[in-house]
Amino acid sequence: MNSISDAVAQMPDVQSSIDTRRVAIQKVGVRDVRYPMMVNVMGEALPTVAEWELTVALPPEEKGTHMSRFLALLEQHRRTPLTATLFCEMAAEMLDLLNAQAGDISATFPYFMNKPAPVSGVDSLLDYELSWAASVMRTEDGDIDTEFELSVLVPVTSLCPCSKAISEYGAHNQRSHVTVSILSSDPSQLNVDELIRSIEAQASCELWGLLKRTDEKYVTERAYDNPKFVEDLVRDVAVAVRALPGVEGFRVEAENFESIHNHSAYAVVEG
Repeated sequence: MNSISDAVAQMPDVQSSIDTRRVAIQKVGVRDVRYPMMVNVMGEALPTVAEWELTVALPPEEKGTHMSRFLALLEQHRRTPLTATLFCEMAAEMLDLLNAQAGDISATFPYFMNKPAPVSGVDSLLDYELSWAASVMRTEDGDIDTEFELSVLVPVTSLCPCSKAISEYGAHNQRSHVTVSILSSDPSQLNVDELIRSIEAQASCELWGLLKRTDEKYVTERAYDNPKFVEDLVRDVAVAVRALPGVEGFRVEAENFESIHNHSAYAVVEG
């Protein structure tokens, strides 16, 4: 035995052995993998860290998949500035690497946008939670069918219309989370920044990372002049999302973390 490669060649490949139970596995792989990634945002490569899940379908005659190859795929692409389209191509590449007919990749990561304050114009970053998910399947002709889902969690402010109507002064308001998931067969049509802005525009008021006193006055009065129930919020976001290009299906969730209750108000619209 003259080299490490000789030793590897003589080692048994247990995963590739035959399984006699004849039970197919729809998904097998790795999850909760924290790994660096680069995101291409309008031509700029921005570093981030994502929580990954990578799985493939395993036919009934195969004993196991090669788990290390999932991490090898991440390592291979961690310096590539990924767009949603390149992310889908990475998922298709996984099928070849794992010799699989179907598979799924998802990555959840923080996404930052620069937001000038509404009055002072002072710049600051605001973070959002963005998720990409690609499902790929090899057809009988050898082509790859791809389904892509983009999800984003957007924090906003909501002010209660009922509280405003019944109170002599003031109204209770709270931070809300709006989560939008979009299905598309052409992820290149989806513009994340446009999606986030369209969601924020439906809230009582949007959020900023840094506010001066003039900005805080604007935010307070803007929310008071624009009250929204959770039902209003989820419906208005659904109308806005439906009008965006590339949207083939969507799910909108709104959760208000109530400031006068120890529970949340919650609503969902699907379309």
